Amino acid sequence: MDPVLLLSFTAVAVLLTLAPGPDLLFVIAQSLTNGRKAGVITGLGLSTGVVAHTFAAAVGLSALLYNSLILFQLVKYAGAAYLLYLAWMAWKEGSGAAGLASPPAQAAGALYRRGILMNVLNPKVSLFFLALLPQFVSAQGGEPAVQMIVLGAVFMVQAMLIFTLVSLCAGWLAGRLTGGKGMPPWIHKAKAVLYAAIGLRLVFSER
Repeated sequence: MDPVLLLSFTAVAVLLTLAPGPDLLFVIAQSLTNGRKAGVITGLGLSTGVVAHTFAAAVGLSALLYNSLILFQLVKYAGAAYLLYLAWMAWKEGSGAAGLASPPAQAAGALYRRGILMNVLNPKVSLFFLALLPQFVSAQGGEPAVQMIVLGAVFMVQAMLIFTLVSLCAGWLAGRLTGGKGMPPWIHKAKAVLYAAIGLRLVFSER
Protein backbone atom coordinates (compact mmCIF):
# COMPACT_ATOMS: atom_id res chain seq x y z
CA MET A 1 0.00 0.00 0.00
CA ASP A 2 0.94 3.63 -0.45
CA PRO A 3 2.73 4.64 2.81
CA VAL A 4 1.34 8.19 2.58
CA LEU A 5 -2.22 6.93 2.26
CA LEU A 6 -1.65 4.49 5.13
CA LEU A 7 -0.28 7.24 7.37
CA SER A 8 -3.17 9.54 6.44
CA PHE A 9 -5.68 6.81 7.21
CA THR A 10 -4.04 6.14 10.59
CA ALA A 11 -4.29 9.82 11.51
CA VAL A 12 -7.97 9.92 10.51
CA ALA A 13 -8.65 6.68 12.41
CA VAL A 14 -7.09 8.05 15.60
CA LEU A 15 -9.11 11.26 15.43
CA LEU A 16 -12.32 9.34 14.80
CA THR A 17 -11.67 6.93 17.68
CA LEU A 18 -10.96 9.80 20.07
CA ALA A 19 -14.11 11.68 19.06
CA PRO A 20 -16.85 11.26 21.68
CA GLY A 21 -19.15 8.52 20.46
CA PRO A 22 -20.99 5.39 21.65
CA ASP A 23 -17.90 3.15 21.72
CA LEU A 24 -15.70 5.58 23.64
CA LEU A 25 -18.47 6.43 26.11
CA PHE A 26 -19.14 2.71 26.56
CA VAL A 27 -15.51 2.07 27.47
CA ILE A 28 -15.40 5.00 29.89
CA ALA A 29 -18.62 3.91 31.59
CA GLN A 30 -17.36 0.35 32.04
CA SER A 31 -14.02 1.56 33.42
CA LEU A 32 -15.60 3.97 35.88
CA THR A 33 -18.11 1.50 37.31
CA ASN A 34 -16.38 -1.88 36.96
CA GLY A 35 -12.68 -1.02 36.93
CA ARG A 36 -9.96 -0.52 34.35
CA LYS A 37 -9.71 -4.22 33.54
CA ALA A 38 -13.37 -4.32 32.55
CA GLY A 39 -12.83 -1.27 30.37
CA VAL A 40 -9.79 -2.76 28.66
CA ILE A 41 -11.56 -6.05 27.89
CA THR A 42 -14.66 -4.24 26.65
CA GLY A 43 -12.44 -2.08 24.44
CA LEU A 44 -10.83 -5.18 22.99
CA GLY A 45 -14.28 -6.50 22.16
CA LEU A 46 -15.31 -3.24 20.53
CA SER A 47 -12.12 -3.23 18.47
CA THR A 48 -12.64 -6.83 17.40
CA GLY A 49 -16.05 -5.85 16.05
CA VAL A 50 -14.15 -3.86 13.42
CA VAL A 51 -13.26 -7.19 11.77
CA ALA A 52 -16.92 -7.76 10.89
CA HIS A 53 -17.39 -4.25 9.50
CA THR A 54 -14.17 -4.46 7.47
CA PHE A 55 -15.18 -7.80 5.98
CA ALA A 56 -18.65 -6.44 5.22
CA ALA A 57 -17.19 -3.42 3.43
CA ALA A 58 -14.63 -5.51 1.52
CA VAL A 59 -17.14 -8.02 0.13
CA GLY A 60 -19.97 -5.56 -0.41
CA LEU A 61 -22.26 -6.56 2.46
CA SER A 62 -22.26 -2.99 3.73
CA ALA A 63 -23.60 -1.86 0.36
CA LEU A 64 -26.40 -4.40 0.72
CA LEU A 65 -27.16 -3.04 4.19
CA TYR A 66 -27.19 0.49 2.80
CA ASN A 67 -29.58 -0.41 -0.02
CA SER A 68 -31.95 -2.49 2.11
CA LEU A 69 -34.05 -0.32 4.41
CA ILE A 70 -35.59 -3.38 6.09
CA LEU A 71 -32.21 -4.99 6.82
CA PHE A 72 -30.82 -1.70 8.08
CA GLN A 73 -33.79 -1.21 10.42
CA LEU A 74 -33.56 -4.78 11.74
CA VAL A 75 -29.89 -4.42 12.66
CA LYS A 76 -30.49 -0.95 14.11
CA TYR A 77 -33.35 -2.08 16.34
CA ALA A 78 -31.42 -5.15 17.46
CA GLY A 79 -28.55 -2.90 18.55
CA ALA A 80 -30.91 -0.51 20.32
CA ALA A 81 -32.64 -3.37 22.13
CA TYR A 82 -29.28 -4.69 23.31
CA LEU A 83 -28.29 -1.27 24.64
CA LEU A 84 -31.59 -0.90 26.48
CA TYR A 85 -31.03 -4.34 28.00
CA LEU A 86 -27.59 -3.21 29.21
CA ALA A 87 -29.20 -0.05 30.59
CA TRP A 88 -31.64 -2.16 32.61
CA MET A 89 -28.83 -4.35 33.95
CA ALA A 90 -26.78 -1.28 34.91
CA TRP A 91 -29.79 0.23 36.67
CA LYS A 92 -30.19 -2.93 38.74
CA GLU A 93 -26.49 -2.75 39.70
CA GLY A 94 -27.16 0.53 41.50
CA SER A 95 -30.53 -0.40 43.00
CA GLY A 96 -30.99 -1.48 46.58
CA ALA A 97 -27.41 -0.64 47.57
CA ALA A 98 -26.45 1.65 50.39
CA GLY A 99 -23.32 3.70 50.48
CA LEU A 100 -20.67 2.63 48.03
CA ALA A 101 -21.43 -0.27 45.75
CA SER A 102 -18.59 -2.66 44.97
CA PRO A 103 -18.11 -3.30 41.25
CA PRO A 104 -19.88 -6.56 40.33
CA ALA A 105 -17.56 -9.31 39.21
CA GLN A 106 -17.97 -9.95 35.51
CA ALA A 107 -16.33 -12.67 33.46
CA ALA A 108 -13.77 -11.48 30.92
CA GLY A 109 -15.48 -13.48 28.18
CA ALA A 110 -18.82 -11.81 28.88
CA LEU A 111 -17.28 -8.34 28.77
CA TYR A 112 -15.46 -9.17 25.54
CA ARG A 113 -18.63 -10.45 23.88
CA ARG A 114 -20.51 -7.40 25.11
CA GLY A 115 -18.02 -5.16 23.36
CA ILE A 116 -18.26 -7.12 20.12
CA LEU A 117 -22.07 -7.04 20.13
CA MET A 118 -22.10 -3.34 20.94
CA ASN A 119 -19.99 -2.65 17.85
CA VAL A 120 -21.41 -5.18 15.41
CA LEU A 121 -25.06 -4.30 16.12
CA ASN A 122 -24.53 -0.69 15.07
CA PRO A 123 -25.31 -0.56 11.33
CA LYS A 124 -23.97 2.97 11.11
CA VAL A 125 -20.48 1.64 11.73
CA SER A 126 -20.80 -0.63 8.68
CA LEU A 127 -21.96 2.28 6.54
CA PHE A 128 -19.15 4.40 7.94
CA PHE A 129 -16.56 1.82 6.92
CA LEU A 130 -18.20 1.52 3.50
CA ALA A 131 -17.75 5.27 3.03
CA LEU A 132 -14.31 5.60 4.64
CA LEU A 133 -12.18 2.67 3.46
CA PRO A 134 -12.51 3.15 -0.32
CA GLN A 135 -11.18 6.70 0.00
CA PHE A 136 -7.79 5.29 1.04
CA VAL A 137 -7.59 2.55 -1.59
CA SER A 138 -5.20 3.29 -4.45
CA ALA A 139 -5.34 1.87 -7.97
CA GLN A 140 -1.64 0.97 -7.75
CA GLY A 141 -1.92 -0.71 -4.36
CA GLY A 142 -3.21 -4.06 -5.52
CA GLU A 143 -6.53 -5.80 -4.90
CA PRO A 144 -8.96 -3.26 -3.35
CA ALA A 145 -10.48 -5.84 -1.00
CA VAL A 146 -7.02 -6.71 0.37
CA GLN A 147 -6.20 -3.03 0.86
CA MET A 148 -9.46 -2.54 2.75
CA ILE A 149 -8.66 -5.49 5.01
CA VAL A 150 -5.25 -3.96 5.78
CA LEU A 151 -6.87 -0.62 6.57
CA GLY A 152 -9.40 -2.37 8.80
CA ALA A 153 -6.56 -4.08 10.68
CA VAL A 154 -4.85 -0.72 11.20
CA PHE A 155 -8.09 0.76 12.51
CA MET A 156 -8.56 -2.15 14.89
CA VAL A 157 -5.04 -1.94 16.33
CA GLN A 158 -5.15 1.80 16.95
CA ALA A 159 -8.62 1.48 18.48
CA MET A 160 -7.34 -1.21 20.87
CA LEU A 161 -4.47 1.04 21.97
CA ILE A 162 -6.67 4.09 22.47
CA PHE A 163 -9.41 2.21 24.30
CA THR A 164 -6.80 0.64 26.56
CA LEU A 165 -5.32 4.03 27.45
CA VAL A 166 -8.77 5.51 28.03
CA SER A 167 -9.70 2.56 30.26
CA LEU A 168 -6.55 2.94 32.35
CA CYS A 169 -7.13 6.67 32.77
CA ALA A 170 -10.83 6.27 33.64
CA GLY A 171 -10.07 3.41 36.04
CA TRP A 172 -7.37 5.48 37.74
CA LEU A 173 -9.78 8.41 38.06
CA ALA A 174 -12.45 6.17 39.58
CA GLY A 175 -9.94 4.87 42.11
CA ARG A 176 -8.92 8.38 43.08
CA LEU A 177 -12.52 9.48 43.52
CA THR A 178 -13.61 6.53 45.64
CA GLY A 179 -10.39 5.42 47.31
CA GLY A 180 -10.89 1.94 45.88
CA LYS A 181 -14.10 1.38 47.88
CA GLY A 182 -16.41 1.03 44.91
CA MET A 183 -18.69 3.43 43.09
CA PRO A 184 -21.76 5.13 44.58
CA PRO A 185 -25.00 3.51 43.39
CA TRP A 186 -25.99 6.62 41.47
CA ILE A 187 -22.96 6.15 39.21
CA HIS A 188 -24.39 2.84 38.01
CA LYS A 189 -27.72 4.52 37.38
CA ALA A 190 -25.98 7.28 35.45
CA LYS A 191 -24.38 4.56 33.33
CA ALA A 192 -27.84 3.09 32.76
CA VAL A 193 -29.15 6.45 31.59
CA LEU A 194 -26.16 6.79 29.24
CA TYR A 195 -26.75 3.36 27.70
CA ALA A 196 -30.46 4.11 27.31
CA ALA A 197 -29.70 7.46 25.68
CA ILE A 198 -27.34 5.83 23.17
CA GLY A 199 -29.91 3.15 22.40
CA LEU A 200 -32.74 5.64 21.90
CA ARG A 201 -30.51 7.82 19.76
CA LEU A 202 -29.85 4.81 17.56
CA VAL A 203 -33.59 4.11 17.26
CA PHE A 204 -34.58 7.64 16.26
CA SER A 205 -31.59 8.57 14.15
CA GLU A 206 -31.59 8.53 10.38
CA ARG A 207 -29.03 6.77 8.25
